Amino acid sequence: MFKMQKIYTVAPLGLEGILVEVETNLSQHLPRTILVGLPDTAVQEARERVWAAIENSELHYPRKKVVINLAPAQIRKEGGAYDLAIAISILQASEQVELPASPSQGGLDEKVAFIGELSLTGELKAVPGILVMASALKSLGFSKVFLPSTNTAEVAIISGIDIYPVDSLRQLADYLNKKNSIDPIKTKTFEPQVNKAAVDFASVKGQLSAKRVLEISAAGGHNVLLIGPPGAGKTMLAKAFLSILPPLDLKSALEISKIHSLAGLLSSDRPLVDQYLLRSPHHSSSVAAIVGGGSWPRPGEISLAHRGILFLDEILEFPRVVLESLRQPLEDKVITVSRVRGSLDFPANFILLAAANPCPCGFLTDQDRKCKCSVSEIERYQKRISGPLLDRIDLHLQVDKVKTQELGEDIIAESSKNICQRVVLARQQQESRADILNANLDQRQIKEFCHLDDKSLNTLRQATDKLQLSARAYFKVLKVARTIADLAEREQIEEGDILEALLYRARIFG
Repeated sequence: MFKMQKIYTVAPLGLEGILVEVETNLSQHLPRTILVGLPDTAVQEARERVWAAIENSELHYPRKKVVINLAPAQIRKEGGAYDLAIAISILQASEQVELPASPSQGGLDEKVAFIGELSLTGELKAVPGILVMASALKSLGFSKVFLPSTNTAEVAIISGIDIYPVDSLRQLADYLNKKNSIDPIKTKTFEPQVNKAAVDFASVKGQLSAKRVLEISAAGGHNVLLIGPPGAGKTMLAKAFLSILPPLDLKSALEISKIHSLAGLLSSDRPLVDQYLLRSPHHSSSVAAIVGGGSWPRPGEISLAHRGILFLDEILEFPRVVLESLRQPLEDKVITVSRVRGSLDFPANFILLAAANPCPCGFLTDQDRKCKCSVSEIERYQKRISGPLLDRIDLHLQVDKVKTQELGEDIIAESSKNICQRVVLARQQQESRADILNANLDQRQIKEFCHLDDKSLNTLRQATDKLQLSARAYFKVLKVARTIADLAEREQIEEGDILEALLYRARIFG
């Protein structure tokens, strides 16, 4: 009697993967195909796609009752990535292809998986989230995976699992029947890239305080709020921020690429995110666009900015509900997206870089133009950002317009390359100390690595009482001071570091 054999694929669940077993049973009843295992509409439609693909590949679709089970049944299956596994399961059940016997049947202990969407002609089409699925199969102990050749550039960075590129169902069927050969792809070596930015810091006239704040932010991963009138250069500084970040390492590149793969943002032209990104959503963006969402949770802008920068230009123009949704990820570095059909966690460890005008007209702090806003208008405008959210921003700075005289001077400012070298050295100190950026230090690590002498501690306590800083703000001052000391290549935090950190802590509004 023919023994049913399981065919394996994987369902992406956030940035993890759940193993899916595909089983097919054929019985002598009226010809029909039944697909079970909590499939969505796209998976249900796989019945027609797979039938046409098998017939057009000069293979035979069984004229029987075909029952296909996708287990586990409690995990919802979405998209067309299950087509190939379903097709192979049907062909195996109808004895048209031969697969290596499972260990229980005396075969080799070899785990093989299949991923891909089928066209009606039997050709394989690329699927989103392939990097997440291939990485999950590797962690599950699989030795081989067959997937669309159009997806191979995206997974070429993964080692430890043989990846076979497939163009069509017929090609794969012939390979399984040992009528042709398919060679696994060669693993590519990751090469760090210099971050590309639209602006170099050398091109930014003046704004020495803002450059210093951004240097501290880049070195320690601290959140920043720049407040100033229109034309002060806030957006230009944000565009230059990427240029002072160090090259991306392989671990971070894979984390970012997985998120972008799941969102369907990778392509054959850009199969891997190999440098830090600056995400700049418009202030009309919805909560779902920022934090993630949909009928089945998908990553939003804060997850797409993971390990990079989330730039909120004109932050006070964003709806309050959007801004308040940032509070949890800014604290926990992860966002939980809950929907009726499921709840998923997405990473959200980003640097928040925000820019704002001080009032509705924007000229409250402008020395050359007079503000026309009333006191009540200014208060209402500034209260669009809540105190708890402001408390989570480490560095606050008022940015003034550059004088016309400075704009015409030929003084060459310090380049991004030089600033980046200091940032790299400061991050290396943090990695050797705790393998974590200063902005992410927990209470135990703060106590261990942010030790103050009596004079510095007394200064911090007095400032905390005078400025009425919260406990969270108190510890953020310590973290920023730790970064300032690291930039100066000092192990001990000095009073000057505390004073500079407090200078950037004083709230300008809110």
